[in-house]
Amino acid sequence: MTRVMTIGEAAARSGVSAKMIRHYEAIGLLSAERRANGYRSYGPQDVAVLRFIRHARDLAFPLEDVRRLLALWRDRTRASAEVKRLALSHVAALEAKAAALNAMAGSLRHLASHCAGDDRPDCPILADLEAEDGCHRQEGPER
Repeated sequence: MTRVMTIGEAAARSGVSAKMIRHYEAIGLLSAERRANGYRSYGPQDVAVLRFIRHARDLAFPLEDVRRLLALWRDRTRASAEVKRLALSHVAALEAKAAALNAMAGSLRHLASHCAGDDRPDCPILADLEAEDGCHRQEGPER
């Protein structure tokens, strides 16, 4: 494969920033060759890989799933069943996240509806955030 593009050209053609291209290289999703002058060099297949990664990330696939999908994409003898399994697993994760986000939005909506929003200092939103066991707080990892 002839590698004729700079990282800037590959970024422009793929829609992936140069910073993310470097990151994908660092974690092994993409390999770049170095020219004699030390600059990275990319070809059309690299741009195709970057577009694939971008599309998978646009669908919020985690990087490990992107790695699996890339391996399946490159393997022309693959069974589509594995691709479908990964996709449906991701759909379930997205639906669970959407349900959790909807529950959080509902809790905040409820708290906001009970806040007078006037010049008084009393505020159920702040009271709930302050509470040790806020009744509207969602369980989950610390942020």
